[in-house]
Amino acid sequence: MKIQVFNSEGGAAGDFDLRDDFVIKGGRGKQAVQDAVTALLANRRSGTASTKTMGEVAGSGKKPWKQKGTGRARAGSFASPIWRGGGVVFGPKPRDWSLTVTKKVRHLALQKALSDRLTAGDVVVVDTIKLAGPKTKDFVAIAKKLRVADRSALFVVDAADKNLRLASRNVAGVELTDPLSVNVYDVLRYRKIVFTKPAFEKVEQRLAKG
Repeated sequence: MKIQVFNSEGGAAGDFDLRDDFVIKGGRGKQAVQDAVTALLANRRSGTASTKTMGEVAGSGKKPWKQKGTGRARAGSFASPIWRGGGVVFGPKPRDWSLTVTKKVRHLALQKALSDRLTAGDVVVVDTIKLAGPKTKDFVAIAKKLRVADRSALFVVDAADKNLRLASRNVAGVELTDPLSVNVYDVLRYRKIVFTKPAFEKVEQRLAKG
């Protein structure tokens, strides 16, 4: 499979051959995508939500009033869950939400996601992206020439220099990453994915190792 390569002006800059087995067709890999995204999002959860049980609420353990003779309902504790300020029944407690998936499943998921985006025409490969200075307007100008300025985009670059990092960080809907950090969730959540050619080749090598 051949992929067209553009320059930063939006013009053609040749193409390169993608290995034949890179693009996954059919339903293979769909479950891997599901498992990988679920695990990634679960691992981002802090798991720190916490409520106090009846035994943890501050206050005296004294009985509010005597059992009989007051005309009021029986009460045994100020920390009763039915009272304001009392304990919480079955409330959340700190827990570990993390899930694990194998490296093989992660690679299959990323390959499947990239295959679908390539087939849909959502991937743009550019030979290189270089900025003379850390100016956002220069970065936006390149994005417009690549036709990804009016929508969310993920830029995967081989080596993000300081100018590129500073110029892109204030652009809404844009994220900059590298070929070793890009994951299946990033590939799925952005409308367009822009790779520099060296970055795409590194991703291809990364997935070839299994």
